[in-house]
Amino acid sequence: MLREQAVLFKRIAMVIDFAILVLALELAYILVAFTGVPLARFATYAWVLLIAGPLWWFFLHRYLLYASLRRLSPLDIAFKLLNAHLGACLALGFLIYIFDKTHFSRTLFITFDIFGYLLLLIEKLSVRGILGYLRKRGYNFRNILIVGTQEKAQRLQRLIADHSEWGLKVVGFLQAAENEPLSESIEGHKVLGYASELMTVCKSIPVDEVVFCLPKDLFIDAEEHLKDLEELGITVRMVLDFYDLYNSKKELSLFHDELPILTFHSKCLDAQQLLFKRLIDIAGALVGLLFTAVLFPFIALAIKRNSPGPLFFGQERIGESGRKFTCWKFRSMQCDAEQRKQELMAKNEMNGAIFKIKNDPRITKVGRFLRKTSLDELPQFWNVLKGEMSLVGTRPPTPAEVEQYENWHRRRISIKPGITGMWQVSGRNQINDFDQIVRLDIAYIDNWSIWLDIKLLLKTVKVVFARNGSC
Repeated sequence: MLREQAVLFKRIAMVIDFAILVLALELAYILVAFTGVPLARFATYAWVLLIAGPLWWFFLHRYLLYASLRRLSPLDIAFKLLNAHLGACLALGFLIYIFDKTHFSRTLFITFDIFGYLLLLIEKLSVRGILGYLRKRGYNFRNILIVGTQEKAQRLQRLIADHSEWGLKVVGFLQAAENEPLSESIEGHKVLGYASELMTVCKSIPVDEVVFCLPKDLFIDAEEHLKDLEELGITVRMVLDFYDLYNSKKELSLFHDELPILTFHSKCLDAQQLLFKRLIDIAGALVGLLFTAVLFPFIALAIKRNSPGPLFFGQERIGESGRKFTCWKFRSMQCDAEQRKQELMAKNEMNGAIFKIKNDPRITKVGRFLRKTSLDELPQFWNVLKGEMSLVGTRPPTPAEVEQYENWHRRRISIKPGITGMWQVSGRNQINDFDQIVRLDIAYIDNWSIWLDIKLLLKTVKVVFARNGSC
């Protein structure tokens, strides 16, 4: 019955969402027409709704916005909806460009996108708020029976108690360890018996879900219980308690829809977010290479007149997960710079696995200007276009530097290196401790989002034009 109810509610939500898209297009049409922008009849643009409906349904389903919203905060809903809405808008915009780029009003499309997001957000937050209010009033509750009485089980109960808007109610605990005296209560909830009495308890009180919450050192054969609970139509959940890696994100998935896999990862694995990042990299690299082509004759002439040697300097660097690649720059040093590095190591101003001195005698006069303006790094847009680097990431180290890394340092090479990053916009001339650089890189990895990349790119532009932090 509960499954049928969920399907019914999802269908109702899909109808409401489509009605909101229709309303958004109508409001956008009225507003754009009111501002004096010439438009054809409304029917001329209404065809997009036939495409918009399936697109929005797909992306809203993709971001689990047709599942229960009870455990999502308003900010979570807004962010998930923004991602779903942007994906649908990009797809719809592409289709409009293919089929009707001449006649469809761009102003109308943008206004429709804005109205659509705002109206959908109001709808989702309203639904969450109304259902949360009803649950607090005692309606639409799901009774939860927890199998287990130790710390993880108690933590689960506290989470449920702290979020009454979820509509979950713990009806009691079952103790798994039968060789110990039966506890009377846990967290104010009665212990109803031992785990072996599960079926008897489920038949004696209303239970919607049974949650197995057992520590890894306490094992019971749950397979028999699963079969019995399936016959009763009771939902079963299991809290995994294998490893506690608090710095890692956790993801439970089915490999090929068959094998359950628990994944611990310390970097983003969201395919859509990473696709957006790659698209931004490609677009930025193309713009950067165009800019490089315009400045190339002047930079090439300045380098050649200042010192003999090649225009470009290619150095082996370490990329994502230890992959090696050649990082390209305009040459800013004398040709024997690498050979002279060893004799200058005593003057290194950095603490740790990185080499840097303020007045490096190997840098040419033109090279000093190129570095001050960051023009020496323009060829790295080619590395970005090839996929070896990203616009934003961590500084690409040399193999010699990586050999000196401690284990925790290596996390900074778990992602693609970038032309710019947290270190570059945080006053890199004032930072002389490699550990501090690594902490900035780890903070970037832990908090990464498309919006953080955009923020760092804007800060980089400011830093470059202010000529801060370069050498």
